[in-house]
Order: sequence, then C-alpha cells, then structure tokens
Amino acid sequence: MHEHIITEEIIKKANSLGKVSKIVVECGQLAHLPAKELEKVLKQKCKYPVVVLEKEAIIECTECGFIGKPNILEHAHDVALFECPKCHAIPQILEGDKIILKSVDVED
Repeated sequence: MHEHIITEEIIKKANSLGKVSKIVVECGQLAHLPAKELEKVLKQKCKYPVVVLEKEAIIECTECGFIGKPNILEHAHDVALFECPKCHAIPQILEGDKIILKSVDVED
C-alpha cells in the first residue's frame, strides 16, 4: 500500500513545478519498491510519460572489506535481502537504496 504514498509524493512534487509533460525517476536496486513495481504504479497514475531508471546497488562489507555489487537474494515489495558476495555477511549500503525524482519536464 505504501507504493501509492510514494508515487503520490513523486507526482505531487513534479506537479508543483508546473504542467508536467514527463518525469524521470531513479529507483535503487535495494529501494522499498522494485523499479518495475514503481514504474507500473506511476504509469497507472500519470497521464504523461514516465521513465524509471534502476540504479545499481553498491555495498561495503564491514567483515571482509568488499566494496561492490551485493548478492541480492530476494527483492520484493518492502523486502530486500542481500549479502556480501565474498563472505556472505550483511553489508552496509553505500548506494542504490533510494527512490529519487531525477527530472521533470514541464510545458511552457
């Protein structure tokens, strides 16, 4: 249900800038919503084109020092299970856990 809250906030922010003709949203691999789910809900609610770009996740393992892409075990609605691909510990997220409104095209 929170996908509707997240998408409403994105739409509200975009609409505050004028008559929207297109939005671009960045969705991290480890964000609360998978990119495809976010895109589906946004496209249902928007009358203008929506582009959702998935941002690759980067982690840092405090156990072995690995920095790079996590091993994503599962990513579903409000669940992201991941581990260090080197030692299987639970790492810290450096990038790829946010949903960001990257750009808004508005009509003149």
